Amino acid sequence: MVIEPKFRNNIFINSHPTGCAAEVRRQIEYVRSKGRIQGPRKALVVGSSTGYGLASRIVAAFGCGAETIGIAFEKEGSDKRPGTAGWYNTLAFQKEAVAAGLQAFDINADAYATEVKERAVETLKRTPAKVDLLVYSLASPVRTDPATGILHKSVLKPIGGAYSARSVDVMSGEVKDFSVEPATAQEIADTVKVMGAEDWKLWIAALLGAGLLAEGAVAIAYSYIGPAMTHAIYREGTIGRAKEDLERGAREIGGLLSSVGGRAYVSVNKAVVTRSSAVIPVVPLYISLLFKVMKAKGVHEDCIAQIERLFADRLYTGDVPTDAEGRIRIDDLELRPDVQNDVAELWTRVDTANFERLADAEGYRRDFLAVHGFGIPGVDYAADVDP
Repeated sequence: MVIEPKFRNNIFINSHPTGCAAEVRRQIEYVRSKGRIQGPRKALVVGSSTGYGLASRIVAAFGCGAETIGIAFEKEGSDKRPGTAGWYNTLAFQKEAVAAGLQAFDINADAYATEVKERAVETLKRTPAKVDLLVYSLASPVRTDPATGILHKSVLKPIGGAYSARSVDVMSGEVKDFSVEPATAQEIADTVKVMGAEDWKLWIAALLGAGLLAEGAVAIAYSYIGPAMTHAIYREGTIGRAKEDLERGAREIGGLLSSVGGRAYVSVNKAVVTRSSAVIPVVPLYISLLFKVMKAKGVHEDCIAQIERLFADRLYTGDVPTDAEGRIRIDDLELRPDVQNDVAELWTRVDTANFERLADAEGYRRDFLAVHGFGIPGVDYAADVDP
């Protein structure tokens, strides 16, 4: 079939297998161009199919030469409709890893489930090396608690009061007002249950219990802080509560890892276009303006550039630099005062009429399409493709 992009309300509902493969190869070539990193030998990536998780797996494998095990829950394509972008990304990664002589294993299942952790343990035992890097990068909206069987759903809401601001439909360029009612106490608790540190700690416990963590193993999860203009819906909202729990959990996990001389970190990353960020109110408009400013200053980074820098300049430098809270900061370029001052000035002026001129609308759309395998140079989108 010929696959054309389909989306609504900043949410893609299909993907292109050839385009996804081409985008994975682009990221691999970027990492290769940066040179070898003395990093992990065996990496487990939980949430490995898109965004920062996929980038982490690519850097571990093609930047460090590591054996990788990816855990993701993606939908396979059929003869009637395409699968998810993450499904095709994983297939493409596997193909490229095999061609490069790299060990790569995949489990396509719910990473929150106890039986999936057990499957991962058995998979990890297939090769002799122990895990020296665990990347936790899940972005699921729901989680079934394995202890209770209760399904918890996360929400994108402010806390303490309704929130009104502007956002943008990135494909049409329409800047419009929106309002979100505050979260209930139960919604806050559910969001922390889904996106906080609890499951990350269960993964660490499973690996420690099986004796599968190497001496000096590193565990890392990803977070975001961002500027004041997004705090009400993000850092001070329900997601922010979950991220705070994740950061507290890193300290607890660090204590658990002390038995193998290991360390745990949260890396605070830059705002980039992902499937998750595209649906957070305010964030697409902010990112569009941010890209404009950072590209003009020559300091823009996408997912793969961020994670390559994380590994090369932070995580595997010997003495890992952190902030006062013990977090790794690779959002340093985004939060530079000159960058944020310029973005804030544009924010006061942007509207539908001038969005294309003031923001990097083209760059945002290009990244938004690329996440789902569309708009990739060299791909014939008029050709028949088997989904």
